[in-house]
Amino acid sequence: MSGHSKWATTKHKKAVIDAKRGKLFAKLIKNIEVASRTGGADLDGNPTLFDAVQKAKKSSVPNKNIDSAIKRGAGLEAGGADYETIMYEGYGPNGVAVLIECLTDNRNRAASDVRVAMTRNGGSMADPGSVSYLFNRKGVVIVPKGELTEDDVLGAVLDAGAEEVNDLGESFEVLSEATDLVAVRTALQEAGIDYDSADANFVPTMQVELDEEGARKIFKLIDALEDSDDVQNVFANFDVSDDVMAKVDA
Repeated sequence: MSGHSKWATTKHKKAVIDAKRGKLFAKLIKNIEVASRTGGADLDGNPTLFDAVQKAKKSSVPNKNIDSAIKRGAGLEAGGADYETIMYEGYGPNGVAVLIECLTDNRNRAASDVRVAMTRNGGSMADPGSVSYLFNRKGVVIVPKGELTEDDVLGAVLDAGAEEVNDLGESFEVLSEATDLVAVRTALQEAGIDYDSADANFVPTMQVELDEEGARKIFKLIDALEDSDDVQNVFANFDVSDDVMAKVDA
């Protein structure tokens, strides 16, 4: 079981109800705006927008905010910003490789925020390409368990290009090539299986096993990075065992 995925799932649940809710909403809204600008406002013809909207709804973002973001992105409503995606690379404590995905309308501010968060929390910036080779772009769909078994999920997605299904405790993680993400998500829908999120993420090819102290340090770094409005996602190649996770949660 991937401690990193499990931690990310747990953190997402907490984020919906804690003080960062407003920040989470802002990031989800930004995703919708960019998806709408890139691929148009029609959900049926724009799978990226469909998934961005689905994720926002799962996190209780109000429908009126979602609709406004779609309109701003498509140029049907004033106020849309010109966002660009920038990837930063670095190392966290214990040599953990870190990829930081920013969506920003101010490149200088984003770079400054990332650098400050890294240096204050035991991390260091790295040259482009020096860390990214440790990750592969993959389609990642998170499916809440409910009454489902691993075989139920596997049976629904196998022919759509899914590579593996991982048990994360309260949910399943379905991995595929990024290009098969829409097909996998569609297969789940056709099988009547609900899903929490469907994203193209960077998945590490090798992982650094962390003890309790190492886990606390990397979580602190990631929290600091995610505190920036410009940072959309943080990917890191650490693994934390269930025992260590329990100690950190306690």
